Amino acid sequence: MAQRSAAAPGQLEVVRGFVNTRDLEAGTDAIATSTALADWLVGAGLLPPDEPVGPADVEAAGRLREALREALAANHDGRPLADEVVRALNDATRTAEISVAVTPSPGWAHRPAASGTAAAFGEILVVALQAMSADTWRRLKVCVNDTCRWAFYDHSRARSGRWCSMGVCGNRAKQQAWRRRRS
Repeated sequence: MAQRSAAAPGQLEVVRGFVNTRDLEAGTDAIATSTALADWLVGAGLLPPDEPVGPADVEAAGRLREALREALAANHDGRPLADEVVRALNDATRTAEISVAVTPSPGWAHRPAASGTAAAFGEILVVALQAMSADTWRRLKVCVNDTCRWAFYDHSRARSGRWCSMGVCGNRAKQQAWRRRRS
């Protein structure tokens, strides 16, 4: 499904890519094993190649990914996040030991103090925090098609994108609506 939507700008693509490691339509999960998770994190430049990754890390990655997916779903209408999503994101932030550090330029930065996969997950969260500050976060969404929920960056002028691809999920939704009206 990766061909469905254009890349997100800058580092925000890491968040989009992480959420899209699970393809709901195809029933695949690119980080379902310790080896697969390690490979993905190393490939994304978030983890050194020799860092150990275990089953607990795979579970933590899944929780973070699905919490981020729900947070992106809220970007369609600005609704508040569910308590369990807030809890999962806050737990990951605490585990990563994310703090704010004053820097000469741009003035401050979020940094994870943890190591290993906790730091890698922290880097994903830091990108999300930076996107929230830069006001690009609201454009990162998931497809409203419940069987898809692919993360995409809304490049539309009005920020009104609803589907990962107008040609795939958008077309399906419009055909279904047309069929309902005709029957």
